[in-house]
Amino acid sequence: MGKGSNGEFAGRNIRRRRKGQRWLSKRWKRKELKLKEKHDPLKAAPAAKGIVLEKIVLEQKQPHSGLIKCVKVQLLKSGKVVSAHAPRNKAITFIDEHDEVTLAGLGGSQRGQMGSIPGVRYKVIAVNGADLQMLRKGRKEKPKR
Repeated sequence: MGKGSNGEFAGRNIRRRRKGQRWLSKRWKRKELKLKEKHDPLKAAPAAKGIVLEKIVLEQKQPHSGLIKCVKVQLLKSGKVVSAHAPRNKAITFIDEHDEVTLAGLGGSQRGQMGSIPGVRYKVIAVNGADLQMLRKGRKEKPKR
């Protein structure tokens, strides 16, 4: 019996071979070994809260030029320090040190960074429980902590 000719009772072999091939898929392997839960600062959650340690300004990667407004945040649940981007115009003015911010992923490919922002994988979506875009547009006022 050569390659490709599976016998009448070859179901077990076919299934076993298919299982072996799955390990070659990077996505399936990451899911199966639970690598996201192990290494992701957000522990595979869609969003997380943290305390702002400092505001920082990053330069964009080549070929773009410009200053990206970011904040260093210490996550409440894991204690890890990550940097997060304050999206859109004047958003950084509503974020102060020691504020409690909510972070979400930036949405780069394969849960990575976005475009020309160096090493930043998260964005700020809320400050002290108030939506950042609402604060920007003046529809809400920032709660005092």
